[in-house]
Amino acid sequence: MTTASAQIGAHPTESLAKARAKYAAAALERYPLTQGVNPWLVTVSVMLPTFMEVLDTAIASVALPYIAGSLSASNSEATWVLTSYLVANAVILPASNWFARRFGRKRFLLTCVIIFTIASFFCGAAPSLGIILLARIMQGAGGGALQPLSQSILLESFPVQKRSMAMAAYGLGIVVAPVLGPTLGGWLTDTFSWRYAFYINIPVGLLAVFMITRFVHDPPYIKNAKVGPFDNIGFGLLIVWSGCLQIVLDKGQEDDWFGAVWVRWAVAALIVSLIGWLWHSWTHPRGLVDLHILKNRNFGTGCFLIALLGMCIYITIAILPLYYQEVLGYTAFTAGLVVGPRGIGSFIGSPIIGFLGSHIDNRKLLSIGFLGFGVCALIFGTVNLDIGPTTLLIPILITGFALSFVFVPLATLSTSTLTREQMGNATGLFNMLRNIGGSIGIAMASTALIRRAAFHQANIGANVTASGYVLQQKSAALAGYLGHHLGPSAARPGSLGMIYGLLEQQAVLKAYVDVFRWTALLAFFCAGAVWLFKKPIKHEPLPPGVH
Repeated sequence: MTTASAQIGAHPTESLAKARAKYAAAALERYPLTQGVNPWLVTVSVMLPTFMEVLDTAIASVALPYIAGSLSASNSEATWVLTSYLVANAVILPASNWFARRFGRKRFLLTCVIIFTIASFFCGAAPSLGIILLARIMQGAGGGALQPLSQSILLESFPVQKRSMAMAAYGLGIVVAPVLGPTLGGWLTDTFSWRYAFYINIPVGLLAVFMITRFVHDPPYIKNAKVGPFDNIGFGLLIVWSGCLQIVLDKGQEDDWFGAVWVRWAVAALIVSLIGWLWHSWTHPRGLVDLHILKNRNFGTGCFLIALLGMCIYITIAILPLYYQEVLGYTAFTAGLVVGPRGIGSFIGSPIIGFLGSHIDNRKLLSIGFLGFGVCALIFGTVNLDIGPTTLLIPILITGFALSFVFVPLATLSTSTLTREQMGNATGLFNMLRNIGGSIGIAMASTALIRRAAFHQANIGANVTASGYVLQQKSAALAGYLGHHLGPSAARPGSLGMIYGLLEQQAVLKAYVDVFRWTALLAFFCAGAVWLFKKPIKHEPLPPGVH
């Protein structure tokens, strides 16, 4: 009786186990690349940390004047909050492939998300500029691997015919986050404090940890990978040259560049360590970065263009909100709201490019995207002191749309001829160059704003003489107005002070116009360089290792 009962009781359990096994087998057959998990669940899981990491950079950009004021720093020093993060990020990017193979991609991704989340708390709680820079370096180190890991997981989760759709989803995080960040950052800064621009990463990070644990799995070749010893020499040289580059970019302007002895020594160390890193990475059989992948024409062209794209994107991300705040006097939230429509353009463009990417030559789409971005940058170069919040609405919207047409085809073309085993090394190098380009772009834009403002101020001042009729007339009118409020003795100096303030404002405006126009020229150059890509072959066989 007991035996019969046991057999009867075991039957439902056995049937349930068979049903689960059958369901798992069906899921594995339907989604073999993701081990039975729907690839769109994997997409959401890996896009959360990527979105969080890119969003953080954009949020910090709009809060820079508030960070500077709160921590007793200048605006130039506050930009170190952006550049220190980008360099720490770039240093980790090439090493991400080794760490992923050594410790497992899933485990490494989880570790990076946890480090990034903890560092975000310390960024928000930082009492001084030095502490926040240390926390940003820690945050950059944690966030460095998030993008290449997410990109390689996405590319391997979809068959090659659907990679455009995968990269469109990835582009939503990379392109939309920087354009939504200023709006969210401005609201948090004005409503609460700039510190909440970093605290917001904490709940997103916790959700990302949960989803990655649940839905992301390592592929067999990662689990069974034989990993050699860590390339200490290559990693050390990378730290030296990237650190020297960042120090020179951040501090060179303050000390008149090569007029300072320490700058010359830093540049010498940069050149020596960079050449040493390139030689070591090229000749070392198990180097941290395999530079031989650059011999792939499409990937080499993509690396060149992604560095230039990083310059274009981060220049606009950094200086457009500053223009509205520093020149026009907008609040952080208003400035973020004004540039926010770029996010709408990216939302519209990403699904369109995901569809068109499979039907139209990606080089054409990429060229259209760069041209659209360049035209919008030229329109930004027509700004004046009389523009309103909606004056640049259409070009800002088109900028976001154009960026979605740039990033997705660029990533697709760059990786289209690579094998799955090359993806980890390729995405690390690809994203490193984008960050290096962005860091150089921010430094160049900051230097150009300072120097061009001084140039235009001297040029305008040379045409405004103390005995000039226009100056005398304006000064007298202002003195008459100020005399009623400040008294006759302070009216004349006060009127000249106001006129000098207007002169300075016009000089700064012209400096921003110059930077916008130079960015447009860079985008137009990229539109032509797109045709260095090898023409895609329709229905070409899959590369080895791609299924």
